[in-house]
Amino acid sequence: MREARLGRALGPQTAAVSGVAVLLPAGDEVSGRRPSPVLAATSVRAWGRRLTRAGRDEGLAAHVVHYRYRGWNGSEAHLARDAAWAAGEAVRRYGDVPVCLIGVGMGGRAALRAGGHEAVNSVVAVAPWLPDEDMAAPPEPVKQLSGRRVLIVHGTDDGRCDPELSFRLAARAKKANRDVCRFEVHSDGHALRHFRDEVAALVEDFAMGALFGRPFSRPVTDALAAPPPLGLRMPLAVGFGKTLR
Repeated sequence: MREARLGRALGPQTAAVSGVAVLLPAGDEVSGRRPSPVLAATSVRAWGRRLTRAGRDEGLAAHVVHYRYRGWNGSEAHLARDAAWAAGEAVRRYGDVPVCLIGVGMGGRAALRAGGHEAVNSVVAVAPWLPDEDMAAPPEPVKQLSGRRVLIVHGTDDGRCDPELSFRLAARAKKANRDVCRFEVHSDGHALRHFRDEVAALVEDFAMGALFGRPFSRPVTDALAAPPPLGLRMPLAVGFGKTLR
C-alpha cells in the first residue's frame, strides 16, 4: 500500500522545534501515478528553506510532503488526506506544536481542505486550484477553516487556476472566520514569476506571524482587518518585504 511521507527537514535547526511548516506541492486533478519527489518539491522547496532561515531562532521545521498519488482524484481527495496525515505526523515527531499548511496549485486546495486538522493553526494557499462551481454539487467547504489564520495569494492573469474562484471561496470563509485575507498579484500568471520575491516574502511574513506571534506587516494586518471585498482583493505591492512593513 502506498504511503505519504514527509521529506527531510529543510535547512539547519539550532533550536528545539516549536512550529512546523508543511509544504504541499502542486498536483493534478486526476492521476493514479506517484509523483516524482524531486520535480514535485521544486515549487515549494525554496519557500521551506527561506522559512527555516527566518524561523531558526524560534525553532521552525519545514518539510515537503511527498504524496501517494499525483492526483486529487475526485471524492478520494488524496492530496487533502495526505496533507492531514502530514499535520498529524508533524505532531507525532515534534510534540504539541502549531502547524502551518502551505500549498501551491492543487496543493493549495489540499491545504485549505485539510486546514481543519487540530494541529493546524494557519493555512497559506498560493494560486490554489479550485473546482468550477456547480449547482448540482456542494461548494468547496470552508467551515474547517474556522479558528485558523488563512492567506490566499493569486495572480490576476492566472490562466490555469481561476482567481475568481479563490476570491469566492475567501468571501465565504470570511463570513465564518475574520482571520482570512487574500492578496492579488496584478498582471501575473499562475507561476507568479514576476513577483516571485514578493510572494515569498508575503508567505514568510504570514507564517512567522501565525506560528510564532511575530507582528504582521502593515499590509497583512490591514488585509485581515478590512471588510470584504477590500481585504480579499489586497494588491501585493512591488517591493513587498523590502520596503513595506
